[in-house]
Amino acid sequence: MNPYILAILLFGLGLGTTITFASSHWLLAWMGLEMNTLAIIPLMAQHHHPRAIEATTKYFLTQAAAAATLLFASVTNAWLTGQWEIQQITHPLPSTMITVALALKIGLAPLHAWLPEVLQGLDLTTGLILSTWQKLAPFALILQIQPSNSTLLIILGLASTLIGGWGGLNQTQLRKILAYSSIAHLGWMILVLQFSPSITLLTLLTYLVMTFSTFLLFKLNKATNINTLATSWSKAPALTALTPLILLSLGGLPPLTGFMPKWLILQELTKQDLAPTATLASLSALLSLYFYLRLSYAMSLTISPNNLTGTTPWRFPSTQLTYPLATSTAMTIWLLPLTPGISALLTP
Repeated sequence: MNPYILAILLFGLGLGTTITFASSHWLLAWMGLEMNTLAIIPLMAQHHHPRAIEATTKYFLTQAAAAATLLFASVTNAWLTGQWEIQQITHPLPSTMITVALALKIGLAPLHAWLPEVLQGLDLTTGLILSTWQKLAPFALILQIQPSNSTLLIILGLASTLIGGWGGLNQTQLRKILAYSSIAHLGWMILVLQFSPSITLLTLLTYLVMTFSTFLLFKLNKATNINTLATSWSKAPALTALTPLILLSLGGLPPLTGFMPKWLILQELTKQDLAPTATLASLSALLSLYFYLRLSYAMSLTISPNNLTGTTPWRFPSTQLTYPLATSTAMTIWLLPLTPGISALLTP
């Protein structure tokens, strides 16, 4: 892709998210979300592969449906209450519609079916943008409106953690596994949103760091399915030894960074007398942990078979910068001891 066009598209992505962050009016927030969607579509379709075009079309249709629902809900709110302010969502009908529209935008279960299919059709770089940056603007709106329908949030959160764990079990494609991982993590964030927005923000930040590490790791190895992971020993032995720590951090195992948000969320849910919800969420984390263990096993404990079909493919040395990967890997593994400090920073 022409670097000037790429720069314009990335600028559009940044501007769309910034407009949504800065807006207090529903029309401006909607405009930011639309800019975001329109800026990423050429990035998704740049490879002219039927799979990429299909993924782009699915993404466009779901995002357009979510944006239309959001606009309809905000107009309904203005009609019922005379308010266009994001903070002034008092009527339960527009509040519920907006929550559902934003859930469709970020891919919360049961509105998640588009996410694994879309992510599977993209290359790893665009997939990284879709899994991280594209979640920020809708999440900012969810945090601002503080949805009043607490039952809906609990249902969305639990469904996402369960489906995110269950859906990834039988997958062999890494991008689909990461999509289900994303659904499960978003479910954890939504579960605790109404009780402690600061913990939700902390969970979002740790999710961004861990997903960034995982995508960069797969990109460095040019891996898109589990079988290609087995050849990574010969390419980057030190990184391959660290990989199980990154993946198990995503699964939320102590003493790694990923345990911090899960620990705080379960603690908060228990404080709110929601022990059954906390139990279900922690059981669903075991499902996710299983497929992260599968990836760790395939990458670190198996050696690629040396027959003709399994011969290590010829590869040029990677030109990818390793500083971002090194930084995010360190953060993915070692941040748990800093939990009190990080919680204090994020608590208003």
